[in-house]
Amino acid sequence: MRVSECMTRDVKMANPQESICDAAKVMADCDAGILPVSDNDRLVGMITDRDIAIRGVAEGKGPSATVGDVMSAEVKYCYEDDDIDDVLRNMGDLQVRRLPVLNREKRLVGIVSLSDLATGSAKAHAGEALSEIARPGGEHSQTRH
Repeated sequence: MRVSECMTRDVKMANPQESICDAAKVMADCDAGILPVSDNDRLVGMITDRDIAIRGVAEGKGPSATVGDVMSAEVKYCYEDDDIDDVLRNMGDLQVRRLPVLNREKRLVGIVSLSDLATGSAKAHAGEALSEIARPGGEHSQTRH
């Protein structure tokens, strides 16, 4: 099964120049904790509700701080024609629950989550990926100083 068969295509995006307050409102409206960040039709980052809380609020930045101030610029992604078993393994290795989905021209065409991939024959791999994602000590661990 390919990622294109289970991904979400209707993806809301943020712009690096918009405020984190605006990005948070979009997240609230679409009930999502993550938004791809695009600039001139190119994926340039990802912003999460955690980025807003930790890199924004906890560091004293106000609601008018920009998405670009708090987003993660290093973007991990997959392609729409990737096999879901490969993507699940990659998500486990990266310890992420969602990945933006690009076409081969590197244009954003969707987003895929662990729950999107946990269908049909991939259920066993989804469990393995979740075990890897949930392991302690990852890049974003709160226990590291």
